[in-house]
Amino acid sequence: MIIAGDIGGTKTNLGIYKVIDGVLELQAQSQYSSKDYSTFIEIISVFMKENSMPLIKSACFGVAGPVIDGRCKTTNLPWDIKTLELQNHLKTQNVNLLNDVEATAYGMLYLKDDEFVDLNPEGSVVNANRCVIAAGTGLGEAILYFNGNKYHPIGSEGGHTDFAPLTEQQDELLKWLRNHYPKHVSYERILSGAGIFALYEFLLESGYAPQPAKMLNIEEGRDKSAMISECALEDNDPLCVETLLLFSEIYGAEAGNLALKSMSLGGVYIGGGIAPKILPILKHESFLNAFVSKGRFEEMLRSMAIKISLNQETALLGAAHFAMDRFLEN
Repeated sequence: MIIAGDIGGTKTNLGIYKVIDGVLELQAQSQYSSKDYSTFIEIISVFMKENSMPLIKSACFGVAGPVIDGRCKTTNLPWDIKTLELQNHLKTQNVNLLNDVEATAYGMLYLKDDEFVDLNPEGSVVNANRCVIAAGTGLGEAILYFNGNKYHPIGSEGGHTDFAPLTEQQDELLKWLRNHYPKHVSYERILSGAGIFALYEFLLESGYAPQPAKMLNIEEGRDKSAMISECALEDNDPLCVETLLLFSEIYGAEAGNLALKSMSLGGVYIGGGIAPKILPILKHESFLNAFVSKGRFEEMLRSMAIKISLNQETALLGAAHFAMDRFLEN
């Protein structure tokens, strides 16, 4: 029996799996509001009581934050998660912590073809390094290193690297962002849920187009970035359409940067909650053009497959497979 989890700032998903002939079979799954608990151990305890927890042989948890020496101080929660404490609580030495996008990357290896949308018709999937970029609450990046036999996930905090503008419009955007974040302007400031609204505000203040009525009369508590997407995709509002096109262009450029740094000839995966919601925009030429616009390496980038994952539980799936594979290896 295996327990796996996807631990985020908003929600935590946990699942129990049984391994039958090397195949995972889900036995139980629950979702919890992360902020309702003071520690991750509390959620584990509730989950155990709800499911009459069997003897666990292996565990793996994808966590939204950097994992260093078997420990993660979560980025958007006041939690300090330690492998040793989990080993004692679960009564097994086979416990692993991964960065959440690291777990997402591993999960991509186990998705079916119909769980992806292809963005690059010229790209091909081969056995070589792959990478994952995932815009959601924040911007996550990870690598799947191929050693000639199997894939190994490598976490990163690449979403916090410096934003580099590509066009005159983006030059002005960087100046605007520096007024708001004078110490550091990262890609996550733009390529995230909050980033969509930041791009909208930049375009509005620059006089690109007036606000749509829906944004002027938005209900208190409503997700402004979600409303921008709605106004773009359903109403074809000029300001909101341009916001998403600018987002797509920058997303494509940073995906290309990650692909170059990791030599991801095996393909580029796009995870996170935003991509499936704005598919028509990402299918626009702005994403692919920015992805391949790397001078002398354009031809190499055009050969890379680019796939959007439609499965929102990829991180949980990746954590479960990682737990199974590490247990079988031992």
